[in-house]
Amino acid sequence: MNILYPLIIAALAGWLAGKIIKGGGFGNLVNIILGIVGGVVGNWVFKTLALSINSEVIGDLVTGLIGALVILFIAGLFKK
Repeated sequence: MNILYPLIIAALAGWLAGKIIKGGGFGNLVNIILGIVGGVVGNWVFKTLALSINSEVIGDLVTGLIGALVILFIAGLFKK
């Protein structure tokens, strides 16, 4: 169960990021995969900036969403 929770949150964050960045997404499956990578990036960014969201599920989702948005934005630059 320890590995399933982060994957579900990251997949949801990737899906949401794909909906936010219209035209910049790559399809649901790739957005979910990029969301998983984005979750790692989001955690790194938040730790680097010494930021923290105390809420458990919402905080994890926001962190993953921000990371996924960054990854989708960068991936969108290479797509064009």
